Amino acid sequence: MGVDLDAYVAEHGGQWRRLEALCQRGSLDAEEVDELIALYQRTATQLSVLRSRSPDPALVGQLSQLVLRARSRITGRSRPSLSAVTRFLVVGFPGAVYRAWPWWCGVATGFSLLSFLLMWFVADNPDTAAAFIGDDAAAELVESGFAGYYTEFSAPTFAFHLWTHNAWIAAQCLASGVLIVPVFYLLWQNALNIGVVGGVMISYGRADVFFGLITPHGLLELTGIFVAAGLGLRTGWAWISPPAELTRGQAVARAGRSAIVVALGLVGLFAVSALVEAFVTPAPVPVPLRVGLGAAVWLAFLAYVLILGRRATHPTPTPATGPAPVDHEVVVVTRRSGAQ
Repeated sequence: MGVDLDAYVAEHGGQWRRLEALCQRGSLDAEEVDELIALYQRTATQLSVLRSRSPDPALVGQLSQLVLRARSRITGRSRPSLSAVTRFLVVGFPGAVYRAWPWWCGVATGFSLLSFLLMWFVADNPDTAAAFIGDDAAAELVESGFAGYYTEFSAPTFAFHLWTHNAWIAAQCLASGVLIVPVFYLLWQNALNIGVVGGVMISYGRADVFFGLITPHGLLELTGIFVAAGLGLRTGWAWISPPAELTRGQAVARAGRSAIVVALGLVGLFAVSALVEAFVTPAPVPVPLRVGLGAAVWLAFLAYVLILGRRATHPTPTPATGPAPVDHEVVVVTRRSGAQ
């Protein structure tokens, strides 16, 4: 059965013109947004009728374009903007890291204690080095292997490798956090590696070389791993013990949103730590200068999280607005009254 196009256009043409006018308007109030959504739904239905019953491709094409514009106006266009990037760097990322500080600080404490315990054990029992890596490998590590690792490749290539490697470890911690056990396994692997290598270097009297090379970049790099592991474990705990007001799924989803925000920020953090490791760690300058530069970058990150993260979590009230509510999680909300 066909459709009388003239009658159909006469009946619905006013709605289509109104929808087009709303799509072209710069800003809409709440009532206009509701009207836009209603007209979009009606026009989409009418387009479906015309496609199935009308042979007029021109009208179908015009309405298709109108429906697409209306849909784009309702859902919003995903355009990167300076304000969005600024808000992420000033509010989103530091706020998410700050709110999770008990988790990643706990991970940092446990990891550090375990690493130094392994280091002390291996250094106090030199025979254990043979059990882990062998006598020949231990001697080669002390003589040239450990220091040579930082100069084996060109600095740009080395930095890119470090960046992708550390980002991959962090991604595994965040993605597998709901299972908990994989996060502890990844942390154990890294703690064992640091403990054994450090213990071997110390047992051979090369503690100055070990700490002089690992400290400049290790402070920031390991902090990034701690943050990722902490957020991953928090996601797992949200499944085990969700807040009373949320279901398990809702709690995991909320923790997962914060983990995604942190994952994006850690990409930048690991880029900085990779540059430090590739260019500062092996630099032919005094050890105190290398360590000082690495520590300065690390302290700058901690200050960034502490100052901006606290400000994002506890906004300063203004006389006009009064006390601002505390935003406990980063949640992206699209307000219907704010479609622009």
